[in-house]
Amino acid sequence: MAGANGADTVNDPGDVGPRGPGGRDDRLRRARLAVAAVFAVHGAVTGSFATRVPWIQDHAGLTAGQLGLALAFPAIGASVAMPLAGRISHRFGSRNALRGLLALWTASLVLPALSPGLLTLCAALFCYGATAGMSDVAMNALGVEVERRLHRSVMSGLHGMWSAGALLGSAAGTLAATAGTDARVHLGLAAVVLTALGTLACQGVLDVRSTPDEHPPPRFTLPPRSALVIGAVGFCAVFAEAASLDWSAVYLRDVLGTSAGVAAASTTAFACTMAVARFAGDAVVERFGPVRTVRAGGVLATLGGALVVTAPGPAAALGGFGLLGLGIAVVVPLAFAAAARSGPAPSQSIAGVATITYTSGLIAPSAIGSVAEVSSLTVSFGLVTLLAFGLVLGAGVLRSASATPKTAPVPVDGAPARISGPDPR
Repeated sequence: MAGANGADTVNDPGDVGPRGPGGRDDRLRRARLAVAAVFAVHGAVTGSFATRVPWIQDHAGLTAGQLGLALAFPAIGASVAMPLAGRISHRFGSRNALRGLLALWTASLVLPALSPGLLTLCAALFCYGATAGMSDVAMNALGVEVERRLHRSVMSGLHGMWSAGALLGSAAGTLAATAGTDARVHLGLAAVVLTALGTLACQGVLDVRSTPDEHPPPRFTLPPRSALVIGAVGFCAVFAEAASLDWSAVYLRDVLGTSAGVAAASTTAFACTMAVARFAGDAVVERFGPVRTVRAGGVLATLGGALVVTAPGPAAALGGFGLLGLGIAVVVPLAFAAAARSGPAPSQSIAGVATITYTSGLIAPSAIGSVAEVSSLTVSFGLVTLLAFGLVLGAGVLRSASATPKTAPVPVDGAPARISGPDPR
């Protein structure tokens, strides 16, 4: 995390001690596993909630338009609250901050199911989104710190754990919905279990603390320009992701006339290809670097979008959505990692990129629907294809921020080590 003077201050026993078995390397590996578990828990909350939205709509007696309004509030809450994550981490330390923010996020899972009407649901989803956004920033900042100390790419795999957690959460939610379980019971139990798992996982994450003489970061501030440019790349990827997740099944059903089962398979295929690509992404990034990886991903995503738009049948469209998932999978993890290295305040930069990507996820589904309303879904996915091509054009912005330090600072006499930024070489 960053202090006001622009330096990242490390105060964690994982930096002290010999390398090898039982030494610093083992502690860093355990810290990586711990933050990976945190990502999985975070994803499981999202997956659990998504499966019970129809129940929540019926319980609150909402029309489709009212539900759409309510579902805008998680992104609003996240955008408002994410800049606070750096200040909270500065005051309490990264481990305590993540433990508290993640517990608030997991506990908030039950709030939407307890809401009897539109106003209470909007308030519940605002809190849900605010805690989601702050814990998102905190866990990504710690993921970047682990990556920096290990001197190799891990962010793609961490986001793969998020995808795996989301799939597990949605699978459990699907079983609960199929069994007719009241969402208040299902989400209440899920909140208890995930809070316990998240608290346990946070015990092993790095503890990054600021020195007493460092001033806290501002409560609210505009992200640096570098984060805005990197966020634009993330915007393109998240727009394609949100559009594909929400509209792929509708596309196959309405445009290509497939059955409901085949249409639903498109969403599953897209989510699975994204998860697989994220788990494999770190090895690809290590081999080719962030810029070439994102550029190649942009080519795959562009080809996938073009295949969807021109597909003569469902098989080709399924292949197109699969290519889209493969192409955009690693972009957001690399954008977060690049943002953290792009300026003197990692949390502020990550919050800026996260705000842009959350906004993209918010507007994409409605933008696709609006374009389809005045033209067609085919034209809508033509827009997705153009944005996917934006990854090819914009990948170069990750270059200046992608380098990791070649050598780690070694603490002397137990003093905190400072990491001031990427290696200038």
